[in-house]
Amino acid sequence: MSLVVFAAGNPSRGDDALGPLLMTELEALALPDVHLVSDFQLQIEHALDLDGRDLALFIDAGTGTPAPFVFREIHPVAGQPPNSHALPPETVLQVYVDIRGHAAPPAFVLCVRGEEFGLGRDLSATARKHLSAARAHLLRCLACAEATSWRRLAGADRDLLRA
Repeated sequence: MSLVVFAAGNPSRGDDALGPLLMTELEALALPDVHLVSDFQLQIEHALDLDGRDLALFIDAGTGTPAPFVFREIHPVAGQPPNSHALPPETVLQVYVDIRGHAAPPAFVLCVRGEEFGLGRDLSATARKHLSAARAHLLRCLACAEATSWRRLAGADRDLLRA
């Protein structure tokens, strides 16, 4: 299974560093068949990183995200014209469909709750706890990197949030 992982965020903006921090940890693992893409924000060109991949994961920090994180499957969203920058993951998937003429690989989002996003801020204590929980979840995902398994994990996460 060939996986692409996107991490978006700005390490200079406090908790916005959550995605890049997880990406740094993934880089250290040097996993085979895992293509890593890190940037401040998702752009149209990132659709090309989906070529030849069987599965995609988008990691980012979010405000208002249920703590400690949300893990869910996403799908292409048609009808929203892409801007030149700052695309949501669903639009990146749609750009892929539009330029390649076939379905995008199954894709998921791991959105880690952030609290403080000010320029020059350090990672907040709360975000450190959320990072730890997201790291553990990410490792569970990587242990069985395939869409069916990830759908089960996403369903289990939804059940926990409802409880």
